[in-house]
Amino acid sequence: MEQNGEEIRAVRVVAEGVPDRLFDYAVPDALASRMREGQRVRVPFGAKVVDAYVVEAFATPPGEAAAAGERDLFGEPTVKRRALKPIVGLDDDTPFLSRPLIDLARWMADYTCSPFDSVLRSMLPSVIRGREIREKTLYYVTPKEGTFDLSRRQTELLENLRRVQGGWLHALVREFACSPETLKTLERKGAVAIEKKARRRDPLANRRILPTPPLPLMDEQAQALKQIVEVLDADGQRKPLLLFGVTGSGKTEVYLQAIAHALDQGKGAIVLVPEIALTPQTVQRFVARFGKGIAVLHSALGDGERYDEWHRIRTGEATVVVGPRSAVFAPVRNLGLIVVDEEHEPSYKQDETPRYHARDIAVMRAHLEGCAVVLGSATPAMETWNNVQKGKYLIARLSKRVANRPMPAVQIIDMRLETLRTGHPQIFSEPLLAALKDRLERGEQSILFLNRRGYSRALTCPRCGHTATCEACAVPFTYHEADHCLRCHICGDWKPIPTVCPACGDPAFRYVGVGTQRVERALQACFPHARVLRMDADVTTRKQSHDELLSIFKSGRADILIGTQMIAKGLDFPNVTLVGVLAADTSLHIPDFRASERTYQLLAQVSGRAGRAELPGEVFIQTYTPDHPAVQASASDAGFEPFAEQELRERFEGGYPPYTHLVCLTLRSESEERVRFFAEHLAAAFREKRIADLLISDACPAPLAKAKGLFRYQILLRAPTAKRITAPLTDLLKKHPLPLDIKLAIDVDAIEIS
Repeated sequence: MEQNGEEIRAVRVVAEGVPDRLFDYAVPDALASRMREGQRVRVPFGAKVVDAYVVEAFATPPGEAAAAGERDLFGEPTVKRRALKPIVGLDDDTPFLSRPLIDLARWMADYTCSPFDSVLRSMLPSVIRGREIREKTLYYVTPKEGTFDLSRRQTELLENLRRVQGGWLHALVREFACSPETLKTLERKGAVAIEKKARRRDPLANRRILPTPPLPLMDEQAQALKQIVEVLDADGQRKPLLLFGVTGSGKTEVYLQAIAHALDQGKGAIVLVPEIALTPQTVQRFVARFGKGIAVLHSALGDGERYDEWHRIRTGEATVVVGPRSAVFAPVRNLGLIVVDEEHEPSYKQDETPRYHARDIAVMRAHLEGCAVVLGSATPAMETWNNVQKGKYLIARLSKRVANRPMPAVQIIDMRLETLRTGHPQIFSEPLLAALKDRLERGEQSILFLNRRGYSRALTCPRCGHTATCEACAVPFTYHEADHCLRCHICGDWKPIPTVCPACGDPAFRYVGVGTQRVERALQACFPHARVLRMDADVTTRKQSHDELLSIFKSGRADILIGTQMIAKGLDFPNVTLVGVLAADTSLHIPDFRASERTYQLLAQVSGRAGRAELPGEVFIQTYTPDHPAVQASASDAGFEPFAEQELRERFEGGYPPYTHLVCLTLRSESEERVRFFAEHLAAAFREKRIADLLISDACPAPLAKAKGLFRYQILLRAPTAKRITAPLTDLLKKHPLPLDIKLAIDVDAIEIS
């Protein structure tokens, strides 16, 4: 390889297992012609050899030019540097990281205040960086044409092999009831060839997915597709486009046909979905349209499957990638289009370093790659909607459901009245129970949504008020009926159910609150013959469990699906005509300025699961705050835009995003006194800088004041640009580094304060 017409003589690398630093190495003559940026190499590091990734290449080793130009009075160089150690090996000629991905990593590191090496490693799955998983090779048998000196049995076997056009040796042995030695005898006689071949570990193996042609588009869909194609075909930089469509308006079909246009141009595509639960249904639609060119990337894959899928993308065998958040880094060749479905979803935000938002990364990657990006939602994030209002993003609208089907009728149920009527809080309102009974009698399906798993949210003593609490996290344990224990949903700790109150000795412990397990039990009591299915984090731990549960429901083998937010968006079940939201207040009463936005989005999305086919849909929203603007807006025919207008007005008046950038600093320590001291010290140091237009909160305990044994304090900073916060923060931390027992998490553009 040449750098600006000159041969590569040195490289800068990120070394595995060596945080926070980059290193320079020389390139031996034998490897210079093969060297590329983004390749994996082996380098000497101390007494061992480690893997590393090339992030920069030089025709002149760094430092040599400066040394040559600076000489003392005697003509000797004033700068002396030791010769660079040479790299000792190169994995293969295909880079692991493209130049745009390396540039994206640099931007991410700067924007999120994260070490460059940690960002780069987040782009490469751990199974790719490690060497434990390798390509799987098996013996493949290929029959040959011609006449051979064979016995009758061997001739019969050869004819069978020709009929099936060969196959994997172990499978043929089972299919034709022969031994490996019999096939090897055919090889010695020249009748077949047996050779080792790579065998893909296919996450979609053993599934029959029938191909589907493009569907006819409604006028609005056709217009939206035209707008996307215009962006795809444009020269130079392209503006992001928001596909703003009501639930059931056919956004996925528009994505499919836009991707087909990109593929016709010889380009690839990435499709992001917010939940693993959505991946199986989305993947099936994409495989049905594009066949073997689809690759799947998500955390539920086995290591071997993820290894093979990633390398299929890297080598160009797969041209369309579907997956959640981290799929935005897929090494797609000649990337032409990125689709971010349900772009408003908070699950696109990474909750550990580097704390990136996949939607923002998609927009920046599209900018660096010169490709198009489409953001799809019925309830866009306020940041996205504000960018549309300012003209930074384009917009295509889908205001009607496919085939002009009506939106579901939404009814708000005031649970205060239900409580007065019965004398105690209810799980199900009377109208919802009647509607469920009606659907069961008509053979239609229902979905019940409650964003709280477990049986009860707390175990409380009615005599003294003691609540069973996790000592490491200072939050109440959740009771899980399935294994009859108390579990902490923060750290995962568990305890057996106490027989008496630890504080006063009273045996009359009481379960408080409702979770999905308790809803399931109550529903079975109300409708003993109903086939009830529950879908939450407790029942989706096995591989492919999401797919299995959704398949059961879609096939009609269950009448009612109970679930958390993983069932609230993107799923399409034609026979679902009723959706019940059991507690619309769950996300309203949290200390977060986004509470109204989140509640509206969740209610609108889950409501959209009803009436997506010929049968009309109905939605019941149970709430104790029926007059709240977010609840009222979710039931209004006016739709999203009036709600967004009011929400943005309040954000502007309060100085909140999207009109400012919010950075949340979370300090953690085993000592509450020390973490409080250093949090207050850091906040004071910021104030002393007197940065214009910078708003600094007091250092105070985080809403989750203790987690996993660590006390947590937070500082919130707001400014017109993120750089106005991160630049002085970086400077402060360089001059005044925190002690080792104080951990600091920096969340730029934080979307959850917890």
